Amino acid sequence: MEVGQKFEISDNRRVWLAEVGVARKNVVEFTVLEELAAGDEPAETTLYLALIKFERFEWAVEKATELGVTRVVPVQAQRSERGLDDGARKRVERWRRIAQEASEQSRRLRPPRIDAPARLPEALSDAAAHRIWLDERPGAPALLKVFPAGTAGAVSLAVGPEGGWADGEREQFRASGWTGTSLGPAILRAETAVCAALAVVLQIRLAGTMKEA
Repeated sequence: MEVGQKFEISDNRRVWLAEVGVARKNVVEFTVLEELAAGDEPAETTLYLALIKFERFEWAVEKATELGVTRVVPVQAQRSERGLDDGARKRVERWRRIAQEASEQSRRLRPPRIDAPARLPEALSDAAAHRIWLDERPGAPALLKVFPAGTAGAVSLAVGPEGGWADGEREQFRASGWTGTSLGPAILRAETAVCAALAVVLQIRLAGTMKEA
């Protein structure tokens, strides 16, 4: 960091453009140049993401943060690789740092909450207005039909591991009142499905906001 460099700084409520005035080993001082317009706080969106290989999980956390997710819950699914559950507990703090950095890059005032790993029954008790799980099997309705433009309220989205949700897990979703939905006929990697689904939800919400305006 050098004197004269400009950065965006935030106190988790407001954002400013500031210039480094002092840069020493243990001290950095900024001069505030102007306040910047920060985006609205994102609508409540929880991502229940089945544990996948950690480098891909980290990528999903980063992109989900950029797309406005407010909470990420790692889920140990039946088809998650063995050993990921124990390893995940040691990586939660790293995932939180990734989310913090991604929120700063995307000019969010607050990063999403990153929970400790959970089992599927814990996720099923979620009380969001719209609870959606992605199903790669043919016949599931399109996400746009399940969550049409203008729909309001909290959303919870469950994305399975490579190989998808097991039959027993699908039955648990249905029994708990969740709605299965599809992103199309292609089989997507879990992290790709996260981005695709959250982008659809984001655009649906934006369309609803524009319609109200």
